[in-house]
Amino acid sequence: MQSTSNKSRILQLQLVILAVVSVAILFMWQGNKGFSLWDEGFLWYGIQRVMQGEVPVRDFMSYDPGRYYWSAALMELCGGGGIMAVRVTVAVFQAMGLSVGLLLIARTAGKQGLFYLFLSAVTLMAWMFPRHKLFDISLAIFLIGALAYLVEKPDGRRYFLTGFCVGLIAVFGRNHGVYGTLASLGVIGWLSCKRSEGVSPIKKLMLWGAGVVSGYTPIWLMLLLIPGFASAFWESIRFLFEIKATNIPLPVPWPWRVPFASLSTGAAIREVLVGLFFVGELVVGTLSIGWVISQRLRNRHVAPALVAASFLMLPYAHFAYSRADINHLAQSIFPMLVGILAFLSTCSPRIKWSFALVLCAASVWVMLVFQPGWQCRAHRCVDVEISGSTLQMDLGTARDVSLLRSLASEYAPHGRSFIAVPYWPGAYALLGRKSPMWEIYPLSPRPAAFEREEIKRIQASKPGFVLVFDMPLDGRDALRFQNTHPLTYQYILDNFDPTSGSPNPAYRIFKAKRAVQ
Repeated sequence: MQSTSNKSRILQLQLVILAVVSVAILFMWQGNKGFSLWDEGFLWYGIQRVMQGEVPVRDFMSYDPGRYYWSAALMELCGGGGIMAVRVTVAVFQAMGLSVGLLLIARTAGKQGLFYLFLSAVTLMAWMFPRHKLFDISLAIFLIGALAYLVEKPDGRRYFLTGFCVGLIAVFGRNHGVYGTLASLGVIGWLSCKRSEGVSPIKKLMLWGAGVVSGYTPIWLMLLLIPGFASAFWESIRFLFEIKATNIPLPVPWPWRVPFASLSTGAAIREVLVGLFFVGELVVGTLSIGWVISQRLRNRHVAPALVAASFLMLPYAHFAYSRADINHLAQSIFPMLVGILAFLSTCSPRIKWSFALVLCAASVWVMLVFQPGWQCRAHRCVDVEISGSTLQMDLGTARDVSLLRSLASEYAPHGRSFIAVPYWPGAYALLGRKSPMWEIYPLSPRPAAFEREEIKRIQASKPGFVLVFDMPLDGRDALRFQNTHPLTYQYILDNFDPTSGSPNPAYRIFKAKRAVQ
């Protein structure tokens, strides 16, 4: 028994080392590659504001608070506030997620060779994209681990701890809390089939629910103790019901709709594979639930990781289909990947290696071209100094950075505020300025009352210039800023003068009038 325990600890240590080394190698390759004024800038700006004492959701549009306080705490310890420090904090979270994923796969079969685990690591890391969403990817893996922990030994203590994990994960992302809740109910129902343990279903739910409430304590405390946070928090939830969506939808790229005639062979294969992965989330998710239930009814053992992943696949498929692009597919695919890799580890060598190699090759083929390191290899990147670090980025982004710095120098010197809407929240982080608007990423239409409050904030901050990126998102003219926020746009037209010489016809640049009303 002691020898088995020692071997288990050694394996766990080996997998943690494998995960850390893998993430470190990936970071050395592309940690300083690429830069996004869009979503990555959204995260960076929020971390900056938290480090300045502001509160997510209340003081600025944001993700859920957990990721900001995690990053801010690590960055304070390291003494940095730049973009590379942000990427380091995200990489630490990534290493934790990868470690949990590899441990889940390793524990599914009695003996697991390190090469198979290395192959699994390559498969999982291929999908760890985009960089600023590695929090969400790791949270999905943590949920698999929490539910597998419950399935392994479903006693009262583990029901509570599993609920606690779901609640704590929701602090980082409420959507993950919802997916974790749905999967937890499925797992609890599965455990109740032909149950042999003495815990009643009602008691199970109560213990699990008490854990959720306890894990969500940071948010409860913020709701109670931080003035203004409660109203902003509930408003953020109400807004989701108002727009009746969690994302701006895109058509699903079904594999049978690939335009083969207009694509190269390699690109066509990639598009087919992307479509198959979308289909796979639904098909594998449905079949896996049916399979684990049938095994339970026959009193056959199912690996805990398989049960956990099975009940998470369909909830996360919702995220993939909410905006069916490669980014959302990558963030939602991990329950399916971990489930498949765990299942293959129990199969005969021929099946195991054949399908694992195909899955790994397909994953790398699909995702490699999107990685920042590959992007800089395939396209010319230039060196640009950002927050004290030299980053390599595409020429277009470098020109945008130069434009923002030039505009700030001419129209908003000495720390004066400015406005960049709707796609560049990273502009504020880049220049170290506070946004005049709460809604730093104004993509969806807002009520007139909301816009009037935003206009009051703009009036109070007296911005030096405004840059409106006048591009129809997803080709939809209704999503232009002037159509989603007509009152704010009209205020800009009335109180700012247009400038000439914009380097891009889509960039509408205005400078402040001498007396802004």
